[in-house]
Amino acid sequence: GWRGSLRTVERYVAQLRERTDPPPTAPTPPKPRKVTGWIMSDPDHLTAGAAVQLKNILARCPELQATRHHVGSFANMLQNLDGARPPAWIEAVQADGLPALHSFATSLTRDQAAVTAGLTLPWSNGPTEGTVNRLKMIKRSMYGRANLDLLRRRVLII
Repeated sequence: GWRGSLRTVERYVAQLRERTDPPPTAPTPPKPRKVTGWIMSDPDHLTAGAAVQLKNILARCPELQATRHHVGSFANMLQNLDGARPPAWIEAVQADGLPALHSFATSLTRDQAAVTAGLTLPWSNGPTEGTVNRLKMIKRSMYGRANLDLLRRRVLII
């Protein structure tokens, strides 16, 4: 253990008590997950403080600035269901030196027909996905306690 005297501790504590203001602390930088959330969200939905922090971060890192631009243009393409823009977007991403977006763009080019159809046609499989999610939740809540008859009843009642 520590071999100092009690008087040493008293002197140290007295110095701390004499201070009126605590020592200044540097602001903690935002976590990467939070910055990612800011980049992925709509700029209109950011708070004023988050927008300022994101602007400062993007000013220091041109790669993040380019990522923010590409993510925003892709989100705009999804919101407006603009199926003619994916090839140009993919070319713009491939021109930048962003490996993570390169792999995403490559995966989009693998199934170009499905991407174009998804961005041009008005149909959605959202209701089907919701039903599948509900069925999985019911099945998980039973946790293997009953047979198919009870599962069938719960699916039809709920």
